[in-house]
Amino acid sequence: MAETAYQWLMTEPAAPFIRRGFDPFPPGAGEVVVAIAGCGVCHTDLGYVYDGVRTHQPPPLALGHEISGRVVAAGAGEERWLGQAVIVPAVLPCGECDLCQRGLATICRRQKMPGNDIDGGFASHIRVPGRGLCAVDPARLNAAGLALADVSVVADAVTTPYQAVRRAGVGPGDLAIVIGIGGVGGYAVQIAVAFGATVVAIDIDANKLDEIGNHGAALTLDARALDPRAQKAAIAEFATARGLRQTEWKIFECSGTAAGQSNAWGLLVPGATLAVVGFTMARVEIRLSNLMAFDARALGNWGCPPELYPAALDLVLAGKVRLKPFVEHHPLDDINAVFAKAHAHTLKRRAILVPAV
Repeated sequence: MAETAYQWLMTEPAAPFIRRGFDPFPPGAGEVVVAIAGCGVCHTDLGYVYDGVRTHQPPPLALGHEISGRVVAAGAGEERWLGQAVIVPAVLPCGECDLCQRGLATICRRQKMPGNDIDGGFASHIRVPGRGLCAVDPARLNAAGLALADVSVVADAVTTPYQAVRRAGVGPGDLAIVIGIGGVGGYAVQIAVAFGATVVAIDIDANKLDEIGNHGAALTLDARALDPRAQKAAIAEFATARGLRQTEWKIFECSGTAAGQSNAWGLLVPGATLAVVGFTMARVEIRLSNLMAFDARALGNWGCPPELYPAALDLVLAGKVRLKPFVEHHPLDDINAVFAKAHAHTLKRRAILVPAV
């Protein structure tokens, strides 16, 4: 990107990752400029700042990939977006390569991820490709009691578990297990319920377990009180009582921790599907032969194809996935404090940073 007139927003150590201001260069053909309504703070953002995870585009680079806003400028070919409320997908595939043409957009080698490949959403405006934007109907948004900033988290925290649930083949009669009821796991529970599953939620935070028990989880387990073996026994007993299968469990690891990943592996049963949704740099020691012995499968989940965004958003606007209990707004100017709290695990809800008007 050419040099821009952004003003640095933060002091070290995060200054290379956040900036504010309007990009003075107009969008090119196929591009739009979005005035940002809100940008969610993701565990991945913390990894870039605190844990040494490298961005594809080296700093200085604005982070943030959970973005909603309104299109205020449009380049040639994207004029239809002008004035529309949109969600910017966290991963923007090119749409033209062989992988995209074969329905493998999540592994497109030319994909652009805001806050990783290009400047992200911790800013007042962002310039992105127009291809793949998800339109937001203001009337339905208002009817759902949501602000445009609220649906920023759809860009990752909702759509990534949506893809995971869909790829795992969750349906009526299934038992789904979600490990880690944080900014992603809370939505994974609700999405799995919307797909017809009976859901078990596992976490180490009693407050989160109480909350998710009010939003779809039929059984909650405290991983501090029960080791994986005891959890597996409790889930098996629960399945028997509910008339659910002891096989083919759908397990979603959303904690992004080594402990959570080890826990998930210990819950494999015959025919199980393990969906890895959370990310950690930590290493986990497992016996890979369990996949063979259980005739199970493990799936990675990177982002979500833009074409699936409208269906995921529809679950939100229809009230089947609740956002409000799991998010809170903060001024973008408070980003230093918000990042520090998120890193210290003292935030109770997923933070959405809102630029000053």
